[in-house]
Amino acid sequence: MGIEGFGARVLRKEDRRFITGRGRYTDDMVVPGMKFAAFVRSPHAHARIKSIDAEAVREMPGVIDILSGDQLKADGIGNLICGWAVSSKDGSPMKMGEWPALAVGTVRHVGQAVAVVVADTKLQARDAAEAVAVDYEVLDAVVEGPSALADGAPQIHPEAPNNLCFDWELGDQSATEAAFARAAHVTRLDIVNNRLVPNAMEPRAALGVYDPADDHYTVWTTSQNPHVARLVMSAFYNVAPEHKLRVIAPDVGGGFGSKIYIYPEEIVCLWASKRTGVPVKWTSDRSEAFLTDAHGRDHHTHVEMAIDADHKVIGLRVGTVANLGAYMSLFSSATPTYLYATLLSGQYEIPAIYANVKAVYTNTVPVDAYRGAGRPEATYVIERTMETAARELGLSPDEFRRRNFIQSFPHQTPVIMNYDTGDFPATLDAAQKAADVAGFEARRAEAKTRGKLRGLGYSCYIEACGIAPSKAVGSLGAGVGLWESAEVRVNPVGTIEILTGSHSHGQGHETTFAQLVSERFGLPLDNVQVIHGDTDKVQFGMGTYGSRSGAVGMSAIAKALDKVELKAKKIAAHLLEASDDDIVIENGEVKVAGTDRKLAWHEVALGAYTGHNLPDGMEPGLKEGAFYDPQNFTFPAGCYICEVEVDAETGKTEIVQFVAADDFGRIVNPMIVEGQVHGGLAQGIGQALLEGVHYDESGQLVTASYNDYAMPRAWDLPMFEVLTTETPCTTNPLGIKGCGEAGAIGSPPAVINAITDAIGTNELSMPATPEKVWRALRSVGAAL
Repeated sequence: MGIEGFGARVLRKEDRRFITGRGRYTDDMVVPGMKFAAFVRSPHAHARIKSIDAEAVREMPGVIDILSGDQLKADGIGNLICGWAVSSKDGSPMKMGEWPALAVGTVRHVGQAVAVVVADTKLQARDAAEAVAVDYEVLDAVVEGPSALADGAPQIHPEAPNNLCFDWELGDQSATEAAFARAAHVTRLDIVNNRLVPNAMEPRAALGVYDPADDHYTVWTTSQNPHVARLVMSAFYNVAPEHKLRVIAPDVGGGFGSKIYIYPEEIVCLWASKRTGVPVKWTSDRSEAFLTDAHGRDHHTHVEMAIDADHKVIGLRVGTVANLGAYMSLFSSATPTYLYATLLSGQYEIPAIYANVKAVYTNTVPVDAYRGAGRPEATYVIERTMETAARELGLSPDEFRRRNFIQSFPHQTPVIMNYDTGDFPATLDAAQKAADVAGFEARRAEAKTRGKLRGLGYSCYIEACGIAPSKAVGSLGAGVGLWESAEVRVNPVGTIEILTGSHSHGQGHETTFAQLVSERFGLPLDNVQVIHGDTDKVQFGMGTYGSRSGAVGMSAIAKALDKVELKAKKIAAHLLEASDDDIVIENGEVKVAGTDRKLAWHEVALGAYTGHNLPDGMEPGLKEGAFYDPQNFTFPAGCYICEVEVDAETGKTEIVQFVAADDFGRIVNPMIVEGQVHGGLAQGIGQALLEGVHYDESGQLVTASYNDYAMPRAWDLPMFEVLTTETPCTTNPLGIKGCGEAGAIGSPPAVINAITDAIGTNELSMPATPEKVWRALRSVGAAL
């Protein structure tokens, strides 16, 4: 093992600059002549733009220019697109409505940009934007997914009759119907997966710079995947030729999926810079973030589970209406389809599954992948249904799950996924032991003496991450490959630079990627620098999302390290007059095995660059690159157990214990893994208890600030107990699975299952606010 390699609880290298306030974010960037943008945004959810009067505004102090959607269209700037093509079950393609970066003719959600003002200062730009007079013809709006499909609902896009984007299916419908025909018991639930606002700590921002001297464009932006941003902005939006566009994503203060996408503001800032001749910066405020950042979730689902006389699940039937919002965001089509329905088997041996997903447009903010992306929605469906079925059958929830766990691997589910490995009973056992499930009934009885209702809830989740392989996802409609790239540069003094197509925005890559090098060569972490986020420095890569940076990004680095190691051994063997096969590298030294002959790592590196004494035919230098296209998804899995106390008088819920037992395969840095799980649990518990987007009937976002949208605070969360089991992934060279989304995927059903256990009814929707819990209690006449 390297001196700071896999398994070491190493403090994060990047935290020094963050905790001392020396991070460099997009809003920190200043360039000569920089001016500021402010957007004129629609106050209506659905309206025709009759006219825009900005002439008087042009005379306001500091105003440089005011630009509209008509000008943007005239300049050939393309519409925003969805990058994953999904077809309906009848074979027809999805109906993608036009989405210009500045509205042309019609606005379709509150907050949609109608025009942009460029001015000398941020305040001048905002004042001018507020003074622009837009005459609207207000149209009827619809905000709920099922309502958008109803007869007489307002038509949002002419391209999508009845607001239906696609009507998609997965699974064997006839086999599933046959399973239900022979079922001894059927459990049915109606489930809403509530809409969420991501709320990353750093709001989105963009700084666009056009250089007329070289006809070159640069944009600093809060992006999780700068290379994909460059590709899309050049190939589809016609902002700039790809070879003349540089995209830089510096330090990014959180993403959670919401910064995967290319938004109108980045496009407009670059275009406006060329139009006005000045660099243009825009930074979102929190109100704009609520109104424009891609929202998450928003599913309405009816689920039915068929169970035989031996209490084995034999069929699952799922119908979901997925609200895509006003437009199709970059990966919005994949989230409720290939990232959702493919996980409906959960951890269970279910021979027949059929899912139907209707994706619809509404007059709301576009919805796309948010931490977990489809996997939380699938887990919520299956784990709420498993818990409810166990109660209906009179079985303990753990016993019912054990009867249905997949026991042998690899396992082919009926909904595409092939699980390579796992041990689901092991995580359940570990969680039960840590949660002292055996002592729960005594704790429940004690709580009753204090006027509290105590409940216990399980969630046995599985997720698919490290989206893969490129050929497979391409056949399913993905517009890009999902490989990753890496380059390893060994400098003449032996220090190492890792250039990765992955992007770090809180995950700790600068530490864990360096640990991979330390594991391989035994070098100190300080001798390794990780470089990412700049399309001019790093070769094309696919960015960070879907817990892919470890399984895919680090595997690419490992492949490049293999090449470096091979060449370093050849150089050392030549210098030490030994066979290549006898050379070993450890603790920063290159040795002849079984002898005292050795060279320091830096001596081999220097030898590679001096070139004075290399094997015949070998090129100087020690730098290698690699691309890694994964063979399969990785499948993290685990068991979460939540214990709650509910105040029967007020409906207030307190989480008194939360245990998370996860199987992430091989773990690089346990401390970073624990931090990722803690963060995911906070987000998942926030969804379960507090968070929820609400629109009124006219399409106004009622929960448009922290006054109305409840984020979890420290006092809402317990001390988490996090533990791991290990079944290494078999389909990547490092055996790792991914950990970044698990907490958000597994925790919501555990919380709701615990509350419903406490109050004695399965009818409870997220967020489980005190009012909802109080009303649920009254509906069943619960009493202590």
